[in-house]
Amino acid sequence: MGEDKNMLLKGAMTYGLTMGIYWVIKYIFFIFSINIPVLNYVYLLLTFAVPFIAYYLTKKYREEIGGQISFFHAWRFGTMMYFFAALIVSLEHFIFYQFIAPPNFLPDVINQTLNTLKDTNIDTEIIESVGNMNFTPIHMAIQGIFNNIFYGIILSIPVAAILCKNNASGTIIQKSENE
Repeated sequence: MGEDKNMLLKGAMTYGLTMGIYWVIKYIFFIFSINIPVLNYVYLLLTFAVPFIAYYLTKKYREEIGGQISFFHAWRFGTMMYFFAALIVSLEHFIFYQFIAPPNFLPDVINQTLNTLKDTNIDTEIIESVGNMNFTPIHMAIQGIFNNIFYGIILSIPVAAILCKNNASGTIIQKSENE
């Protein structure tokens, strides 16, 4: 079974859009949790659901391409899906940090981080370097993209392992040299 790269890209974009919309809705709970702290629990619950949604979407993609998928194909699909979702939610991150967040939001978060680092006896050079960083809304949006891609790389590994093991034949598909 050869892999159709156009199908991989199209599927990752389509399902990444779905995941991105989910993340936008999820992030709205984070935004409102600034004024209503109980919404932070809803945000966390929705965050813990992300790998399960990724599993479901990857499984739908597997069925869309014929019911069988290799580990590497599933992993690439998941990583790309997280990438496209990260691009979509990054716009909301930028809007939040630029226009919605209180003016002291980023400095307060940095100070809390510095206090946590000091409490854990981290090296003073690291604390000073974090304290000297200048975080702007665009930096936060770009950092969010990188974070989500990193999480996608990691979280797509178990999803791909489960899905390639649970192929229609019940075996893990190995690519041959002819494919």
